[in-house]
Amino acid sequence: MLRFVRMLGAAALDGIENLGRLGVYFWFMLRGLIRPPGKFWPVVKQIEFVGTKSFFVIGFTAISTGMVLGLQGHYTLSKFGSESVLGAAVALSLIRELGPVLTGLMVTGRAGSAMCAEIGIMRIDEQIDALECMAIDPYAYLVTPKLIASLIAFPLLTAYCDVVGIFGGYLVGVGLFGLNPGVYMNSVQSSVLWEDVYMGIVKSLCFSVLMIWICTYKGYYTGLDEGNFGPEQVSRATTKAVVLSSIAILLCDYMVTSIMT
Repeated sequence: MLRFVRMLGAAALDGIENLGRLGVYFWFMLRGLIRPPGKFWPVVKQIEFVGTKSFFVIGFTAISTGMVLGLQGHYTLSKFGSESVLGAAVALSLIRELGPVLTGLMVTGRAGSAMCAEIGIMRIDEQIDALECMAIDPYAYLVTPKLIASLIAFPLLTAYCDVVGIFGGYLVGVGLFGLNPGVYMNSVQSSVLWEDVYMGIVKSLCFSVLMIWICTYKGYYTGLDEGNFGPEQVSRATTKAVVLSSIAILLCDYMVTSIMT
């Protein structure tokens, strides 16, 4: 019994320590916004990495999701004789919910894991220690450009996902089930309000911060807790970063929806 209490206390103290370190890391990440070195070209490079190179995977995910929504939506709406609002059902599902979430999860799996592995390798190779020895803020040099780029790229990728997904629903509704194209687009235009678009933008910004925060944090502290620096620690940190970021995105999605609905 005493051993169980000790283990429980050690786990609680370890969790509190990690939460505190996570908060301090977030502060240093934000502080890097106003500290040298300059960030224009690093931000441009990260926008290309996070945004441009994610176009294919986001586009494929969006059009397949839109087509599935078209199929399932038509099946459900046909039971009530409401096939004319298929466009509204597809558009609102994507803009308010699926667009930001799918974008966050896919970019986390593609770019977030790479960021974690990159910083983790720099940690085990002592490159971060070298930056500190040269009086270069590693947060401003490594993390902050990724944060700025993600804040720019995530809303744009989410909008791209929404548009492609709505087009996928259009292909199924008009091309497969023979709905009138004007009816489909008119239902989209009449049902989508600024509040719906605003919710998607807020979610995408929140998800971008969570992804950068968690993925770079796990990479930055790779091996420090275990006292062992090697490839195995990088792989573990990358796996944990993707899992924790995905869970955080889903939890944040519920919280934002409950607040803004």
